Amino acid sequence: MSVASADNHRPSAALHVREILNSCSKLIIAGDPHQSENSILELVNFLEAISDAALLDPDNEDAKYNAFEVLSEVYAYLCSSLHQEVIDSLSFELPKAVSKFASVSNGCLEITESVISQLITMCSPRDMLSILCEALAKIVRTSAYFTPLLSGLSKVILSIRRHHYEQVKVAVPVIVNVLKVVTSETDDGDTEIEGLFDRAVGIASSIHTVCSKLEGRSNEKLCALLGLYVLEIMALVSISLNHNKVSCQHLVSQLSRLFPYCGLSYLGLITGNDVDKMTSIVIGGVEDEDDYISCLSDVKLGASLSVIWGHISDEVAQAAEEDLTTVKDELRSSQLRRWQTVGMLKHIYSFVSLPSDLKKHAIDFLLSITDGNVSQTLDDEYIDLALYMPSLFTALQAIKMVIIYAPNTVLRKLAFDAFKRVLADIPTSHRFEILKALITNTDSSSMIAILLDLVKGEMHSESCKRISKINDEVQQTENKECWSPLLWNANVLELVELVLRPPKGGPPPLPEHGDAVLSALNLYRFVLITESTGKTNYSEVLSQNNLHKAYHEWFLPLRTLVTGIMTENRNDSDQLADDTVCQLNPIEMVLYRCIELVEENLKPPT
Repeated sequence: MSVASADNHRPSAALHVREILNSCSKLIIAGDPHQSENSILELVNFLEAISDAALLDPDNEDAKYNAFEVLSEVYAYLCSSLHQEVIDSLSFELPKAVSKFASVSNGCLEITESVISQLITMCSPRDMLSILCEALAKIVRTSAYFTPLLSGLSKVILSIRRHHYEQVKVAVPVIVNVLKVVTSETDDGDTEIEGLFDRAVGIASSIHTVCSKLEGRSNEKLCALLGLYVLEIMALVSISLNHNKVSCQHLVSQLSRLFPYCGLSYLGLITGNDVDKMTSIVIGGVEDEDDYISCLSDVKLGASLSVIWGHISDEVAQAAEEDLTTVKDELRSSQLRRWQTVGMLKHIYSFVSLPSDLKKHAIDFLLSITDGNVSQTLDDEYIDLALYMPSLFTALQAIKMVIIYAPNTVLRKLAFDAFKRVLADIPTSHRFEILKALITNTDSSSMIAILLDLVKGEMHSESCKRISKINDEVQQTENKECWSPLLWNANVLELVELVLRPPKGGPPPLPEHGDAVLSALNLYRFVLITESTGKTNYSEVLSQNNLHKAYHEWFLPLRTLVTGIMTENRNDSDQLADDTVCQLNPIEMVLYRCIELVEENLKPPT
């Protein structure tokens, strides 16, 4: 296209949109609904054609210029129009149509925001809230489309005069859903997503401004909703922008500054108490409200991450007006709060798409509150321990997933250390049941082996304590009579059976379950030797029924399987066969030792 033709072409789009706007205005004022609707549809189609042309060919400067000029014309028309009925009619369609221009250029984004801002100035805030929410519900692939709409919502919220809580409550799920959809489809490095989150934080600031003008129950409810919204955005920012540390930390700091106003503390967030309190206020005991809270599904993740960000950055902690040292001391001194914290941190460990470095910092935090002298006494002796065990179990399950799937050995090792400390913080009376549940709900052979080794370690520690008490001359008689084994019971044989004779029947699959099988055999050997040496039978491993069961149902079928696989692979010369033989060698050795021990104990006494 020549320079001359470009000059002739450039004004035509702007002139045409002005002609359509004038036609719309005349038809609306004339009270012809059918023709005015057609005219508005023509306007929308024209605007979409202009924006599509610019978006489909980003290098076409003429198309960008046309887009800018057309938007400028629309804005100028709105500023000059004095007929409210015209503005009201255009406001239903213009926000969606002009928002598509936001991705064309920064200049178009600025004018788009000005167009929407002008509509907000001239129209009813309640109507504009509904219109913008409807526009946000439109499925569009470009994140920039939503940016001016979110900016508009910030202004609308400030313009609302009545029923602030009810109207903000309508907008929050729409905003959150947009952010979730966009972030799930956006690649790392998309700079437009940062602008989107900046607007989302701006909405939080607008809600805060409205809150500060309200009193009583209205203030309490809107403040609670603001707190939940902030935590949800905290989670989404952490998930989506962690690749850009500077932008992420800046947004996190801005969100954290709202914590003191919302009555949120790091201690209340990391234990979940503040989340429960805010949720209770927003739901208000109405069952139907559970569906509403489901849209804020990541608030507990956000609450946990809020404290972890403070753990990472002093700047973030200062923005929240918090002292992490004091918080950690509080958690070390209270076992109940520590359990609540573990239950909250599981949301970080179990969230698949959360960056691994945030999981590492969450593990570091957990290690820091379980290090050194920690209280092992409950705050209230009448607390039902069983209430907290499901949460601790799911937390251990989440940490277990980090141990198995973490991308580097450092994080896996730290996660294992944290796993052991959480276990150690659980009363012995419940620890075995949790270990059993973890083994039952694990598919990984290596992880089952690790868990069985932990069981053996716990039993060894308990056995040593018992022997130490018996050897104490002062308490010798008393301890022989009153010592009650917690881990040394028949349940331990159930763990061995789970591996050596799986519930589905038959011997365990080898060599793929070799780690678990070897660990189960070692656990059985340890229990049998310890019981026979100490002339005890707490686990009932020495009962004739259990000896026969182990011999005929566990070991002989396993021996047949191992012998067959070993024979088959020894005759093979490839590398896989050699690896299989090497893997089964230690299993074969321990298996034959277990068989010997059982046979010795099955012999009648001489």
